[in-house]
Amino acid sequence: MSQKSYRSALVGLLGCPVDENPTVVTIEAAFRALDIDGRYITMKVLPEDLGDAIRGLKATSFLGTHITIPHKVAVLSYLDEISPNAALMGAVNTVYFRDGKICGENTDGKGFIMSLTQGGVELNAAHAVLLGAGGAARAIAVELANHGAAQLTIVNRSPERGQALARLINEKTAASARYVPLTPNFSIPSDCDILVQTTSIGLYPDPSCPHIDFSSLRPEIVVCDIIPNPIQTLFIQKAAEKGCRTFSGFDMLVNQGAFSFRLWTGKEAPIQAMKDALAAEY
Repeated sequence: MSQKSYRSALVGLLGCPVDENPTVVTIEAAFRALDIDGRYITMKVLPEDLGDAIRGLKATSFLGTHITIPHKVAVLSYLDEISPNAALMGAVNTVYFRDGKICGENTDGKGFIMSLTQGGVELNAAHAVLLGAGGAARAIAVELANHGAAQLTIVNRSPERGQALARLINEKTAASARYVPLTPNFSIPSDCDILVQTTSIGLYPDPSCPHIDFSSLRPEIVVCDIIPNPIQTLFIQKAAEKGCRTFSGFDMLVNQGAFSFRLWTGKEAPIQAMKDALAAEY
């Protein structure tokens, strides 16, 4: 009998909710393409159990995990090391274990920027309007600023979060940012170049979308939604009807997963195989 290992390489996702998150499809496709015996475990974890979950993953020799809503900020308390970029953002979406330490990185913004640059979107001197000010918004805002965006408008219901994110951009990057409260039927600024929907509104099975004035959208605006399920959210559909070029959460999900995959395995992710697998789900 030839020797073989019966232990799979384990990674996963911690969040609440997680049932509708399709990341497992992309990461397990990457494992198969590289002939790695690996599993991606999607785990529902309540906020009060996050610390136990992180320690449990370390104890059971997971390579790492994705972190999603609502844990991207709270997870910082359980990490031994945080990358400078993630520390600046104040949010982590990827945990990995290295030399006995629990480490954190944020690949959300990297995946988002990669999607736009692959699509030929000009970021230099752009005015980006972000709907939301949570963990994903923080990552995307910092990456936009670091990649040349000149002005960011943070639109959020909570002044505390919105003002904090605007202050972060103003103090730590070369971009200029301001907070604007989200009001019913919010009108998008006339000089907006890129509009990004960073909240969980519209995530399956929620069929709704943020209450903005879609008549204020100009065809020149690039409109993005970070939600991957469904690919064509109501927000994206309404923007497309106004003639806007749109980006769904599909490519961002794959791209950020590819960055995380490299941290977990040390190998370059087979991005096309990941995209093909996710496309087959829809």
